[in-house]
Amino acid sequence: MTASTPTPLTSDDDWWRSAVVYQVYVRSFADSNGDGVGDLQGIRERLPYLRDLGVDALWLTPFYTSPMVDGGYDVADYRDVDPMFGTLADFDAMITDAHALGLRIIVDIVPNHTSSAHPWFVAALATAPGSPERARYLFAEGRGEHGELPPNDWESIFGGPAWTRVPDGQWYLHLFDPAQPDLNWRHPEVRAEFEDVLRFWLDRGVDGFRIDVAHGMIKAEGLPDVGFNSMTGGRRQSELLGKGRLPYFDQDEVHEIYRAWRPILDSYPGGRMAVAEAWAETPQRLARYIGPDELHQAFSFDFLDATWSADSFRKVIDTALAEATIVGAPTTWVLSNHDKQRHVTRYGDGEVGLRRARAASLLMLALPGCAYLYQGEELGLPEVLDLPDELRQDPSFLRTGESRDGCRVPIPWSGELAPYGFGPAGSELSWLPAPATWAALSVAAQAGTPGSTLELYRAALRARRAHPALARDADGVTWLETTGPGVLAFRRTGGGAELTCVVNLSDAPVQIDGYGQPVVASAELTGQGTGHVLPVDAAAWFERR
Repeated sequence: MTASTPTPLTSDDDWWRSAVVYQVYVRSFADSNGDGVGDLQGIRERLPYLRDLGVDALWLTPFYTSPMVDGGYDVADYRDVDPMFGTLADFDAMITDAHALGLRIIVDIVPNHTSSAHPWFVAALATAPGSPERARYLFAEGRGEHGELPPNDWESIFGGPAWTRVPDGQWYLHLFDPAQPDLNWRHPEVRAEFEDVLRFWLDRGVDGFRIDVAHGMIKAEGLPDVGFNSMTGGRRQSELLGKGRLPYFDQDEVHEIYRAWRPILDSYPGGRMAVAEAWAETPQRLARYIGPDELHQAFSFDFLDATWSADSFRKVIDTALAEATIVGAPTTWVLSNHDKQRHVTRYGDGEVGLRRARAASLLMLALPGCAYLYQGEELGLPEVLDLPDELRQDPSFLRTGESRDGCRVPIPWSGELAPYGFGPAGSELSWLPAPATWAALSVAAQAGTPGSTLELYRAALRARRAHPALARDADGVTWLETTGPGVLAFRRTGGGAELTCVVNLSDAPVQIDGYGQPVVASAELTGQGTGHVLPVDAAAWFERR
């Protein structure tokens, strides 16, 4: 099957510098055939909703051929669509329609590991130690008198050892599930394969890639011990993510890979881009992934991890903006994704969590750079905390008791009963059950309802796109003096206009004077003239032209 010719988008090679990208967790977005699982045709049918929401691009989680041990992040064929999600023809039709609506498409690429069902790994197990087939992965001899101990003390991110022994006595590395063996990125065949995979999807018209575990492909020479792990009574090694160095993450040699990928992206028209899911011990090391000869963006997870305080948010924002200036790339903000508890729940759950989540969204969308939204956050969805254990599918749940399934419940579209229009009319199937309380949070329930979270997002995204002070070439952040330590205020200027974002993270309402007229607010403002009262846990934008 040949790739379709995508509809040209507006010419803007720098679109990614200020884009709002909507993450689609494919299994949980929209089900077109009633089998209870979201699919590509379901996405295609809902594209007008995303256009009307006001986003610029979609990031799709993996839809490739996979046994689905880890929700598709265990890839068996990088060049085909899993039948669960449709066909390559469905993908081509979806991307053509998306481009016709002015929406760009970013796809996940999973280069750190394959599925254990990938033909390469099947061949590796069928051959003897030392074979060329095994050289594509990280096989090693065990320790102990008879090789009965793992080669080192490395620990899986999902808990337990990062090594599994095969019948002939060797061990293979898997930093995640045993069904996800790590590739050997010092092998030229591995590098050539993924460069070809990039071209395959670029030829089909994709506008960019989100690189899964972008910090993980190179392991330290000699596979040295970390020195501790939870299996020997120490702390979990994953606690060092973003805080310290591990011999299997953020090795300097990984940057050679991205210096080889960037010319491939640059050889295609239309500003094709790549964003790294990377964890590094300092913002300076994270910034190394970004630049004109490597990647375009790296997620700023510090913003997601900020606590609900003015000091925490300001420190994170200042650090991210400073690092972005050094590397000449945009900041990349995110509040939730498919691996993290939804921020409504992180911020306190219930009414408090929703108030804070709405305010945080206005804070994020007023900042310069690129913002990533996770499906359902525009509806104010909370984490589903009471899923029955027998329905959970996250592989980490079986090893650690921790589960990411609660943020992956299919989103509600319409109706009074679950699964709330997730599938076609009459379909009652849903791979994870939605709570009975979600009827009031559906798209249909919120659309056109003043004050709803959906309408707040729509209004903010319209203003972000139209307001000259929020344009890509507008000035950056200028912090302003505020009435108290729990209030953040900053100004953006551009095109002869000013826009001020004020966030009240204190425990009392605050008086806001002199910033102009309100543009959008996460809670109802009171007051008259140029003076307004901003409630607790609320944010607002004010303009002067």
